[in-house]
This record gives sequence, C-alpha cells and structure tokens, in this order.
Amino acid sequence: MSGKRANGEGSIYPYRNGFAAYVWVDTPEGKRKRKYVYGKTREEVHDKWIKLHTEAKEGPVATSSPTLAQYLARWLREVVEPDLKPKTAETYAMHVRLYIAPGLGSKRLDKLTVRDVRTWVNALLEQCQCCAQGLDAKRDTPRCCSVGDCCERIPSRRTVQDARTVLRSALTNAMAEELISKNVAGLVKVRSARKVKRNPWSVEEARQFLEAASTAPDSLYAAYVLILVLGFRRGEVLGLTWESVDLDAGEVTVQMQLQRIRRRLVHDETKTEASTATLPLPQICVTALQRRRKEQELAQRAAGAVWVDSDFVFTTRYGTPIDPRNFNRGFAKRSASAGVRRIRLHDTRHTCGSLLAALDVHPRVAMQILRHSKIAVTMEVYTHVPSESTRRALRKLGKHLGKQDRK
Repeated sequence: MSGKRANGEGSIYPYRNGFAAYVWVDTPEGKRKRKYVYGKTREEVHDKWIKLHTEAKEGPVATSSPTLAQYLARWLREVVEPDLKPKTAETYAMHVRLYIAPGLGSKRLDKLTVRDVRTWVNALLEQCQCCAQGLDAKRDTPRCCSVGDCCERIPSRRTVQDARTVLRSALTNAMAEELISKNVAGLVKVRSARKVKRNPWSVEEARQFLEAASTAPDSLYAAYVLILVLGFRRGEVLGLTWESVDLDAGEVTVQMQLQRIRRRLVHDETKTEASTATLPLPQICVTALQRRRKEQELAQRAAGAVWVDSDFVFTTRYGTPIDPRNFNRGFAKRSASAGVRRIRLHDTRHTCGSLLAALDVHPRVAMQILRHSKIAVTMEVYTHVPSESTRRALRKLGKHLGKQDRK
C-alpha cells in the first residue's frame, strides 16, 4: 500500500517496516504528551489511532507503562503499606514476592492479558514451589528437588486463589490510577478450595488439657483458659495488657494484638472493629488471671535488675513479650504431656464454640463472645449439638479447676 496519507490522517506516517501514529493526550500526572501507536499496516494503525483518540477524550492516558513487577513494588510501598494492617501488608508482599512477580513480573502492565493470568494460575496449580523458589538448593545439605527427588510442594488451591486476589486488588488500583482500562485478573476465576474439616477438641479433651496445665503448673495456663473459654486468638492473648484487665469488675477488653511482622514483634490494634470488645470474665478466667499476676510478681523479683518493665500479661521470665512461635511450641508440648490430640492452636476457637453451645449460650451471645462478624460463622459451630455427657463434663471442668485454683 502507498505511504501517502489519507485525509484526516496527518498523524499517521510510515515507520520502519510499518506505520506509526500519535495523539496528544493528558497524562495521569497532568502533563500534555504524545502517545504513539504502531502497526504493520495503515488500517491497523488507523484503528489504534481512533481508539486512542476516544480514550484521550474520556480522560487521562498514560504514555508509558511499567512492568507489572515495577508497578507492584510501588503499589506495595505507596498504597498497601500505608493503608492496610501490617500483617495484611506483609501477606500481600509475600504473595507478590513468591508467586506473582516470578510468574508475571516481566509483563508490561498495560500489556497483561487474561490469557497471561490464566496461564500463570494453571502453572501455579501444578508447579512445585520448592523447585521454583530453589528452597532445597538453599539448604546446607540438599535433600529433595535439587538432588533429583522432587518433593512436589504444590501450592494449595486456597493459596493460588489468594495470590490471584492480591493481583486483582493491585490491578483495581491501577485502573483507579487510569494506568489500565480493565482488570484482567478479575476475569479469571479460580475454583474455590474445599473447606478443610476441622476436628477440634471435645469439652472432655479441653478439660483434660487445662487440668494438666493447671497441675504442672504452666505459666501459660491463664492464656490457655482465655483461648478456650473466651475464644481469644493467639495474637490477642499475647498482646493483652493488665491495663485491659479489670479483675474487680470481672471484665477484659480485647483491643490489641501481638504479631511477628518482618522479623520484629509488633503490638498493634486488632484486625477489625468487630474483633475489639469488652467481655465478661467467668470465674475460672478471673482465678487464672489472679494466679498469673502472682506468678509474674515472683518472676520479677527473681529476675531483679534484668527484668524488662512492660504491661503485658504474658511474658518471659525476664518480662519481655512472648514470641508467637514460642507460644505455638508451648501449646504443642503441653498437648502432648496432657495426652490429648494435637490440634492447631487456631482450632481452639472452635472448641470454645462447643463449650458455649454446651452451656446453652444463645448463638447471638456466643457471636459476641467469639467476635464473629456474621452469625452464619457462629452457627457453623452450633451444628454439633453436645450430648448430655458432654454437658456434665463441662460442669465438672468448672468445678474441678475452681477447686484446684483455691488450693
């Protein structure tokens, strides 16, 4: 085809082995710049040119586009870290670092397609992450993937779903900044993973565990009581301060949590407003906390000058906060010595729900104690109606520990 320009195509011209065109646009930064389009034929460039004119009339148009990795780094730094909770921001950064950037980071933000995202999702569902991240190769003595024996450490469907959600959130922000016109991650669906059926402790097992912790004695006994009876989360119980405990009034206020974030302990507000609440303390909790206060006073006298003053209810023997990972280890060790099944620490919240159900606590009240945001979540606990023998065991739990704590 002739290189002669047609009427109205003053900005289309021969370029290298094809054609090029430009349109003056307003950028998101408020500047006036040329935006170029390219193609092998005049007709192809003309179509792109018309589309670009339309975009320019509708609003600002970016004249250059970063790679997805470059954009995600800025998004994490300027949007995620200032706006979200530290733990959530750390989780977003983890998904970007381990899954999104390695698979899609080199793609230009404005060139990312639905097919790119779909290919990435499918690859994640089949790819051993030990191989992909070189985890075995980093060990002093490789034992699996780097020696030819793949451990098949494939991400769960839930992990892949979460990674896609983070990508979708990032691209939603890119649309808000008018860097892209559509969110391709939102057009790719990942089938939901099946819910893992948890098998929390029965009331009898909870009684057996607490009896063992009380008899030991275990300095974390009061923490276990709060977790099992009031449904405290790990971060909430470790972040609890004496300022939030009123033993005379029999109340405790849940408003802070302690978490390890980027290799340091962070004492911060609870994740949501629904997680913050003032709860009544049953007598077993009051007794346990009274014992804990005496234990802490003895520990302070024993530590002397090396004691670190803090208001935390649960501390090491030197007054420093307890690392969440050490709390997990202590819980697992106590479970083994008590002769009960080993369960996840988080599953104790389901045990708490069973205790409340066994006490005939109304679901709405239980919802308040467990601080669920939706009644449906609470009702999942109430699908397992405790037997009369379980109810008797619960009554025995309160009486037995109450007697022990008065000794």
